[in-house]
Amino acid sequence: MANPIKAQEDILRKLQIKALHPMQEEAITTIASTKNTILLSPTGTGKTLAFLLPLLSDLNPDNEEIQALIIVPTRELAIQIEQVTRTMGTGFKVNAVYGGRPMSKDKIEIKHKPAILIGTPGRILDHIDSERFSTLNIKTLILDEFDKSLEIGFEEEMSAILSELPNLNKRVLTSATQGVKIPSFVKLEQPKIINYLNKKKNSQLQIKTVISPSKDKLDTLLNLLLHLGNKPGIIFCNLKDSISIVSSFLEKHAISHDCFSGGMEQKDRERALIKFRNGTSQILLATDLAARGIDIPELKFIIHYELPIHSEEFTHRNGRTARVNEKGTAYILQWKNQSLPDFITNVTEASILPKTQREPQFWQTLFISGGRKDKISKGDIAGLFFKQGKITKEQLGVIELKQDCAFVAVPESIASNIVEKLNNSRLKKKKVRIKII
Repeated sequence: MANPIKAQEDILRKLQIKALHPMQEEAITTIASTKNTILLSPTGTGKTLAFLLPLLSDLNPDNEEIQALIIVPTRELAIQIEQVTRTMGTGFKVNAVYGGRPMSKDKIEIKHKPAILIGTPGRILDHIDSERFSTLNIKTLILDEFDKSLEIGFEEEMSAILSELPNLNKRVLTSATQGVKIPSFVKLEQPKIINYLNKKKNSQLQIKTVISPSKDKLDTLLNLLLHLGNKPGIIFCNLKDSISIVSSFLEKHAISHDCFSGGMEQKDRERALIKFRNGTSQILLATDLAARGIDIPELKFIIHYELPIHSEEFTHRNGRTARVNEKGTAYILQWKNQSLPDFITNVTEASILPKTQREPQFWQTLFISGGRKDKISKGDIAGLFFKQGKITKEQLGVIELKQDCAFVAVPESIASNIVEKLNNSRLKKKKVRIKII
């Protein structure tokens, strides 16, 4: 970058970030000047930006091959990093590849080589084995959430990938978990460790128990949700079967929610997050897949419907609330005869004063069958909704623009009317379908 300070200011403005945190400043300086770095910092503290900013300085705009590889354990994290990088507006091409979407899409995108390739281990190894891109120009390797991507199950794939990267000169490993053994095949010699895991002086997390007279805890969950009112939060379960039981119960009591677990199709998982981000659904009912590596706003509360087995998962779940200087509460639904594991301390009992009902859902999400590849912008979508849809600025919610589609939040009361007016409209040169999801 010609003027790195000015370029960084431009990027922060595009991301609507006023200033970097001390962790990010230290990480940027260290990564820029060090071959091997381990960055340990709690969930939600901005590790993505901390490794992306120094990475950009190392990229050569004249090199048309892949120069940096970012490996992540989940599809959601791959998508999130890709979106952040694109929003930064760096001028460098970036693509994410992952299981759960057609291989044909990957092939089309990586044919025009990105400077930065992001992906899950299995899908990246598929492309390397099929020789769809050269690995000779990859100088930087970033393992985000390395405690997951290096664990048993991924180890063989990771070892195979790293054996195909002969010219690495920089490795960055990030995690929100400490004490993870790093395999020798990573070749992480004399790493500089940046550790902010115990620097939580400003964290204002409260952990509260809500005692349930019955073992299934469903009525207690309902009372808690009514008490909390119309605020966004995540209910964590351990199993997909538990999610199914809780979801049926919430539906029966008209509690708007979406589900999020590894057993769902990738498209459905993405849409659940979109609806949660834009306020269409206030509650996300999820497994530990939602504990980290997904792009959602700060939450005031999370609920442990079922407690995880290990302390790490408990920490990651709680990391979805009380981030940086914000307050937040983690509620534990505890059957009256149930004892808490040893890793849970400093707990108080919550007093619940339930209301009789939650406020009704306000937003609805519309799907638009056109996106970036059709040269459609957020401004184009807003213009269509204002001019032809005749809605006000207050009635236009969050717009999320993808490669081949877009999603828009509008008040539920006018959603059907908007679809009737705008379906089969033209955006740029494309005739688009618009429907409620």
